[in-house]
Amino acid sequence: MVPPVAVSPLIKTARWSALLLGVLYGKQRFDYLKPIAEEERRVEEAEKKAREEQERIYKQLSEANADTILK
Repeated sequence: MVPPVAVSPLIKTARWSALLLGVLYGKQRFDYLKPIAEEERRVEEAEKKAREEQERIYKQLSEANADTILK
């Protein structure tokens, strides 16, 4: 095997800087998107409750209509 090549300190610094900047950007982006996602989840939950209520009403009406003697 060939021994590893010494990497320039400038390249090492640039790589670590890019890594840290990426982590900071990711944290900033996460903090920006988190409230938006929470609002979307809250709206989706409200829509889901309304949809389930409509399905429940539809099911009750269909069962009520099915129980007639006029078949």
